[in-house]
Amino acid sequence: MNALLITGTDTNAGKTVLTTALVAYWRRYCHERSLGVMKPVQSGYGDCELYSRLFGFAPDELTPLRFAAPLAPPIAAAKEGQRVELEKAWQGFKAMRQQYDWVLVEALGGLGSPVTHETTVADLAWDWRLPAVLVVPIRLGAIGQIVANVALARMSRVHLKGIILNCVQPCTEEEVANWAPIDLIQNLTSIPVLGLIPHLTNPNELDKLVQVAANLEIERLLPLS
Repeated sequence: MNALLITGTDTNAGKTVLTTALVAYWRRYCHERSLGVMKPVQSGYGDCELYSRLFGFAPDELTPLRFAAPLAPPIAAAKEGQRVELEKAWQGFKAMRQQYDWVLVEALGGLGSPVTHETTVADLAWDWRLPAVLVVPIRLGAIGQIVANVALARMSRVHLKGIILNCVQPCTEEEVANWAPIDLIQNLTSIPVLGLIPHLTNPNELDKLVQVAANLEIERLLPLS
């Protein structure tokens, strides 16, 4: 599979920051191969517009399904008298895989977030056979969220390649060690922690994002060679 799903423990975990950092790094150093980005479903304004502005992707290619209300997709779709037509997103994903050497797929919400009235992000990952990386915001309670999401991934047969910790707010080294101790996380889940994203005052600064990606175990996320 020439694709990777970027998911999180919940909304605002840092999926967009990681996705943007990986795209920025790829474009800086991987000139011989192409990279596409997709967010299959978006509710409200946000990531689709950001990726289009920063990297020039076409909005319709980026996000086949868009709804106005910033709510769970089945609820947002219902408010417009529509339903979430995942077949349209699947066709867009297949076309993107044929067009690009590698595709990053940013999930909505966390693994347990609903995509339709019957399916979650974890179900979509299994149906599309997408390996995934889990982004986790560093705060009190992070360990429990990680364990629960890893358990859901295993139950849904989703292959988690690793965990990325993200300082959504400024964190001291002591807070990181107390709230998201790497050894404990890896012992509890048997999933490798592939790095930490520091708090970014400007998450759209491409040079800084390239540096962020370079400090991750990026070769376990992207086919750079």
